[in-house]
Amino acid sequence: MKRQGGFTLIELVVVIVILGILAVTAAPRFLNLQTDARQASLEGLRGAMQGASGIVYAKSAIEGYESVATATDRTIDGKTVNIAWGYPTATSTGIEAVVTGLDDDEQWVEVASSGITGGVATNFIYYTLASLTLPTTGTLDNCYVSYSLVPAGTVAQEPTIVVEECD
Repeated sequence: MKRQGGFTLIELVVVIVILGILAVTAAPRFLNLQTDARQASLEGLRGAMQGASGIVYAKSAIEGYESVATATDRTIDGKTVNIAWGYPTATSTGIEAVVTGLDDDEQWVEVASSGITGGVATNFIYYTLASLTLPTTGTLDNCYVSYSLVPAGTVAQEPTIVVEECD
């Protein structure tokens, strides 16, 4: 009589248990990738804002507008950009006009300062990912980039660009 080969029930249960243990230990690493991707996007936006404001300042300095304190509309690369002290202002006609893709509503959304925990009403603009659902309380306490242009007396000061990390 020929003996049939195969797995016993105990062997199958052991394999299933081992696979379950591996899945439990590996799943948190994969689940955290979404937060890491969001964080990387925000860091990329911060870098784009820094680069764009630096380029605008350089062009403003060449034209002699780096010492103008009041917000002024300038044409830079065919776009009307609102600048103060040579840097883009913290408005949609300032920094948003010079950062490519920031006006894309499918990727980024401007959040009103009243919707940010601890937000300041003037001289700040906040952006977050459009894929995030804003909380029902109306405030966002993480996962955004803030751009601030606060003049320091009569001297131009670089904008402050801060990333509030995602949870």
